[in-house]
Amino acid sequence: MEIRRLTESDADSFWALRLRSLREEPMAFARSFEEDRTTPIEDIVRDFRTRWNSPESFILGAFIEGQLMGLVGFYRETRIKLRHKGGIWGMYVAPEARGQGLGRALLVELIARARQLPGLEQLHLSVVTRQLAARKLYESCGFVCYGLERWAFKLGDEYLDDEHLMLYL
Repeated sequence: MEIRRLTESDADSFWALRLRSLREEPMAFARSFEEDRTTPIEDIVRDFRTRWNSPESFILGAFIEGQLMGLVGFYRETRIKLRHKGGIWGMYVAPEARGQGLGRALLVELIARARQLPGLEQLHLSVVTRQLAARKLYESCGFVCYGLERWAFKLGDEYLDDEHLMLYL
């Protein structure tokens, strides 16, 4: 297993896995496959050059035998009063690679990188309450719940609750 920061040369494999995550796990993400599937790859390459190209905004990938099998994104808040916080988004491990420690390895690496950022004190993420394995992973890494948003997402006729978690660095 290899964990590394993704770059614009990974744009194709990133976008394929990201779209797969949205299609296969629709309840896990606020974004939807239907909204994102028409995004041109040029937009993703541009985002790697600009948006996800700093110590304060990046995407990590987990590779097995050279194939991208897991993702997690990080951003630091930019407003002065919020710069002590960072956010985690897009956590996903392909089903065939689950149970091998990829999710934990991605999260541990992200936390280690976040701890290097001067003045960063907290990490935040959200997880749909039904995502039991994800919730267990986050809690095992020290994240604690600070809020619950009832009916945060509506998927068809079904409402999903979103739990807000944080980790003090």
